Amino acid sequence: MRILVTGGTGFTGSHLVQRLLEQGHEVRVLDNRAGHFAERLRERGAAITLGSVADQPLVDRCVRDCEVVFHLAAAFRELDVPRAYYWQINVQGTRHVAAAAQRFGVRKFIHCSTCGVHGSITHPPGDERAPIAPEDYYQRTKYEGERVVQEFVDRGLDAVIIRPAAIYGPGDPERFAHLFRLTRRGRFLMFGSGRTLYHPLYIDNLLDAFELAAARDGCQGQAYLVADEHYWSLNELIQHVARALDVRVRIRHLPYWPLWAAAWVCELACKPLRIAPPIFPRRVAWFRQDRAFSIEKARRQLGYQPRVGIEQGMSATAEWYQRHNHL
Repeated sequence: MRILVTGGTGFTGSHLVQRLLEQGHEVRVLDNRAGHFAERLRERGAAITLGSVADQPLVDRCVRDCEVVFHLAAAFRELDVPRAYYWQINVQGTRHVAAAAQRFGVRKFIHCSTCGVHGSITHPPGDERAPIAPEDYYQRTKYEGERVVQEFVDRGLDAVIIRPAAIYGPGDPERFAHLFRLTRRGRFLMFGSGRTLYHPLYIDNLLDAFELAAARDGCQGQAYLVADEHYWSLNELIQHVARALDVRVRIRHLPYWPLWAAAWVCELACKPLRIAPPIFPRRVAWFRQDRAFSIEKARRQLGYQPRVGIEQGMSATAEWYQRHNHL
């Protein structure tokens, strides 16, 4: 098939593109930056276009003649941009891609959202019926993007929404790297009790869910939470990281709220200087937001079954970090 992956040079997108190429598909990529993986993807046969999903004519050219579109492009962890940028990419950009998909008769449209649209889960594990309660602008605009997709579903677009949990795996230079670096030192500062729940998602498990969503009929307009088999407390998660690194770690607990206050002050101080703050509210919220989900709907309707557990996933990730000197 001819397939478009928006956001295809990022961590998640590049893994998806590589898998699709290995399966023999003709893959187009639209991304606003080359990233770490663009040259390797080109060498393997991907047709890469650099540009923004906010550019409707460019989106049209990329979508034309495609059978399947995986829409992964998003503004995420952009700290030195106005809030309007998040709306432009996560909402209007989604509208452009969905409109092109409908205009050119795309067979299946897979939209990658986030479990963060549910905010902190008050009665874990949460499922797709849990309240929509985004806690920051990224999460709010991702949910608004979902609403855009539903508009096009109502007009006949065969679209499915995937809400991934915390994605990790080899090739990710940022998301889990700081946890591995801090744990490797043998002492981890935990702000709060460490009993906050966290649900990881190994990259290969997410790719399986993407493929199932693209292949299954009868799922039009459905949203699916996708995560690994188990969720863990933060204390347990750090111990899993330590075992993957083959180190002993001592977790020291400190109060959370002084860190939260410092994060707000830091963000407000850095914003007029247009520099990325070292800590900010969304980052430190990791210590208090419960993220634990049921994947029963994806299991039942898509046939989703996480193949990679935390031991295997953490070991593979640690090996990649060590091999590429990220620790």
